[in-house]
Amino acid sequence: MIRRTVREWTGLPIEAPSSGAGAFTRPLAENLLRVARRTKLGGDGGARILVDRSSSLLAQQVVGVLVANGVTLEILPKIEGASDDQAVRRSLVHMLAKVLDLDIATGPVTALGWQSDNMLEIIIRMFCGKLFAALRQGIPRQYTELEEDVTALRGTLDVVRQFTIMVSTPQKLACRFDELNQNVPLNQIMKAAISRLRAISSNIENQRRLAELMFAYDSVATVPIGSLRWDRVLIDRTNAAWAELLRFAKLFLQHQFQSTTSGSVEGFSLLFEMNTLFEEFVGRILRSALRGTDLAVQLQGPRKHALIDLHTGAARFATRPDIVVSRNGKPLLVIDTKWKRLKGAIDDAKRGVGQADVYQMMAYSHVYECDRLMLLYPHHHELAEHEGLISLHQITNKADNLIGIVTVGLVDPQKVGVVLKGLLLGENGAFDLRSGRSALTSSRH
Repeated sequence: MIRRTVREWTGLPIEAPSSGAGAFTRPLAENLLRVARRTKLGGDGGARILVDRSSSLLAQQVVGVLVANGVTLEILPKIEGASDDQAVRRSLVHMLAKVLDLDIATGPVTALGWQSDNMLEIIIRMFCGKLFAALRQGIPRQYTELEEDVTALRGTLDVVRQFTIMVSTPQKLACRFDELNQNVPLNQIMKAAISRLRAISSNIENQRRLAELMFAYDSVATVPIGSLRWDRVLIDRTNAAWAELLRFAKLFLQHQFQSTTSGSVEGFSLLFEMNTLFEEFVGRILRSALRGTDLAVQLQGPRKHALIDLHTGAARFATRPDIVVSRNGKPLLVIDTKWKRLKGAIDDAKRGVGQADVYQMMAYSHVYECDRLMLLYPHHHELAEHEGLISLHQITNKADNLIGIVTVGLVDPQKVGVVLKGLLLGENGAFDLRSGRSALTSSRH
């Protein structure tokens, strides 16, 4: 298996067969392109993931892992300050954990193979470790109703069956009874996830762990992925420890970001569009940071319309901000996230902020009656300022309506919430959302 790692917006050279057994050749490139075309994020011909440049494949703004016949490609984001692939993987996996509600703060995180493994193998190892821990507490079982003809009464007698079908065999009783059973939908889903991962993992240690887990599920029926009964899985206080494992299984089997072929595994993808990932990560970590305050954080909403048709009264042109911070239902701050590099003030006085983005924020201010607006970008070292508030702008003829340009560093994703909370609730914060305060201040750290 040939393994390659590239960063978004960079090219992967296609090598000649004469380069040796480990060369990334045109046939391997075609295998990757076929998988990219089949994914939901691929767009027209897979071009949203990989662009064929004849002599190379150019990665786009979608990150993750593509597995094809003979080759695995890992696409990592460009995270400023991350010195190597290991640091980028750590940041990316922590962002994914926040978005997908996975707990990676527990367990042997330092032993996850950040340097030697791609992010797919790291996530597989996390899944295996958590599944082993859960199984030590016992495999889930549920009472299921069974019907069986036995020589002694068990449960209740099926009178109709006993005196019709069983009338010629009076030595047996038609019984109905409940029995604890391992062959339940939750276990079938776990077994399907293990089977899928065994087909795509190329890590020897992961394969060993998956083989052990498959043995533990030997008595559980093998159910095709398309026939798994997700709707029959009930997570309650008696099996709450399995909720996270179920989310892992969804990531591998039915999550919107992954796509696999039917039948034999010809390809697998675990991909994330960085604009969407950055937006949801910021929204979720801000929600966590503001927990315990009187502020609420809503992602992708609330939904309001920009215009009303005077003839029909129908609302037109729906708007849906990335993130809205509100108090008692009243929007106080609209945040629009952008996965792109800001420019330095010397290179561009506008910092590379798009004119359409400014117009959109002005529309949000009007529609949501909100005077605090934020355009949020990832930080990078070419900016003279530290992460946080980069610049502050007043909307013409609207003294109280201000747009702040803000950046956050992602080398340590856990600090993003601290930075944003400081801007929103700190005494010297640029965005002052403390109770009783009604306007943005121009003060900065």
